[in-house]
Amino acid sequence: MKLNTLLEKLKNKRNRVGRGPGSGLGKTSGRGQKGAGARSGHKRRLTYEGGGVRFFLKLPTRGFSNARFRKKLDSINLKQIDDAFSDGEAVTIETLKQRGFFSGPTYGVKLLAHGELSKKVTIELSAFSKAAIEKLEAAKIQFKTVK
Repeated sequence: MKLNTLLEKLKNKRNRVGRGPGSGLGKTSGRGQKGAGARSGHKRRLTYEGGGVRFFLKLPTRGFSNARFRKKLDSINLKQIDDAFSDGEAVTIETLKQRGFFSGPTYGVKLLAHGELSKKVTIELSAFSKAAIEKLEAAKIQFKTVK
C-alpha cells in the first residue's frame, strides 16, 4: 500500500442528489413533499418547532431583572470638553445640552478620560471614570459629582 492510494480511500465521496430513483435520493432529493424545507434558500432555525410554541418560551421566568428600567448615562470625553469650552466656564448637563452634545432627556452624564483637558474649567457631572479623575486631579481642575 502506498501513501497516494491511502489518501484516496480516506476521502468521502460527495452525495449527489436528484439523480433518478435508483440512487435513493431522486425526485425530491431527500427534501420531502412541499413545505418550507423543500424550497430553495430554506434555513432551519435551531429553536423552530413547526409553528408551535417553542420550548424555551414555555419555561417559566424566574426572578426579577431591573434591565428594563435601567437609566443609561450619556458619556463625554475630556477632548470634547477641551474643544467646546473656554477657561473659567462651568461644565454642567445644562451647558452641554446648550452646546448640542445631547438631545432629548438625559439621565446623567459620565466623563471619560479620552484626550487631554488643558483649560481650567469647573465640572459638575453625574459620574467620572477612574482615569478621568486621575487626569483631573493631575491638572488641578475642580470637579464635583451631581445627581
